[in-house]
Amino acid sequence: MAFDLENFNPFTRRSFMARGLVMASAASTVPYFVQKSAAALLPGFGLTSTPGMPEDHVLVIVQLGGGNDGLNTVVPYRDGNYYKARPAIGIPENKVLKLSKDATVGLHPSLGGFKDLYDNGMLSIVQGVGYPNPNRSHFKSMDIWQTADTTATGNGWLGRYFDNDCCGFDASGKATPEPLAGIAIGKEAPLAMQGQMSKPIGFESSELFQWLGGGVEKSLIPAYKEINERGVTGATDPNSTAGFLMRTSMDAQIASDQIRKAVAQRPLAQYPNSDLARQLQMVASMIRAGLKTRVYYVTLGGFDTHAGQGGENGRQAQLLTQVGSSIKAFYDDLKKQGNDSRVLTVSFSEFGRRVQQNASGGTDHGAAAPMFVIGPMVRPGVVGNHPSLTDLDAGDLKYQIDFRSVYAGVLEGWMKADSKKILEASYRPVDIIKKA
Repeated sequence: MAFDLENFNPFTRRSFMARGLVMASAASTVPYFVQKSAAALLPGFGLTSTPGMPEDHVLVIVQLGGGNDGLNTVVPYRDGNYYKARPAIGIPENKVLKLSKDATVGLHPSLGGFKDLYDNGMLSIVQGVGYPNPNRSHFKSMDIWQTADTTATGNGWLGRYFDNDCCGFDASGKATPEPLAGIAIGKEAPLAMQGQMSKPIGFESSELFQWLGGGVEKSLIPAYKEINERGVTGATDPNSTAGFLMRTSMDAQIASDQIRKAVAQRPLAQYPNSDLARQLQMVASMIRAGLKTRVYYVTLGGFDTHAGQGGENGRQAQLLTQVGSSIKAFYDDLKKQGNDSRVLTVSFSEFGRRVQQNASGGTDHGAAAPMFVIGPMVRPGVVGNHPSLTDLDAGDLKYQIDFRSVYAGVLEGWMKADSKKILEASYRPVDIIKKA
């Protein structure tokens, strides 16, 4: 018996989107091709971005999950209090990667990739970044960083950027989200990218970025087959329910094919064998393929080093090797593409670690820590003074720069967006982007 698509009552448009289009990555967001299908039904869809916005500028966020120990990352090796607090895990002065003859801080020896970027004028180190009344819960603090709100409520700060600056308008003047604005690599897209209207794409690997409706609901298989057959014949009214489902189905195939084709390209640089490198290689391939994505988001976890952190060796050293070498390879790839001047990278962790090492050869949850801003467009060097190692907040470093001021510097200086509107408050932008 033929499947009656026009009377496909058990699944409304909403339930089809919710149940029928499921990503193997288990992403918690609605895939962009679903949004695109819905928006395509509106007159005038396709106009995107605020006039004057630099659509060729790309932002890449590298999240270091777990609370990276900033003191052993950017090392105050000239301060004797550092070695008193960390007799077993402090980085020996002769191992620290010195930034210059007169510098008072240097890099962990595993960050050779960052040292190369620094020497080439492509790395800005922002010291002592945090926020008032720091929260030492991983989940709460991460929500604070991702919403740019110390109450950890509301939409993500990048989601608000998408809503404000990456939307088009239909014939009635209603805003319609730009489907490709944000892409996150991982099991689920981060809160930072969730907007009121805009939802990012989220997937773990390109091979898994495909339609899996039949695996979730067997009754969708004949519908999906019928949709594709009608797409070939073009016999369906585009304004009907069947037309909507056909658009959704075809967009699903186009989107997954486009991304899988993009990341199948051989990179132009040699990447290390690590998870972060794999993610950044995919991002570089999508940039090379010309995807109209404004923000990419990648994550490396494992920085919760309560025990066995080590100094020049150990768990943190292994992770920092991934960070430095992967980001350096990423920019080598981008440079060979001719895209390095288009891409700004920002790296952060939800908090730093306590100044004093613990009895397990590790460090416990702390507060302020450095951020890294990377690319040919940055003002290279060290921003701000290193926090005091003796004037502490309950054993933690006192923050010197509010992280939202760094966000404001990125939004104003690179994305050319109104930071007050997006951050929903006024923060003095950190001057980290060169003037054009």
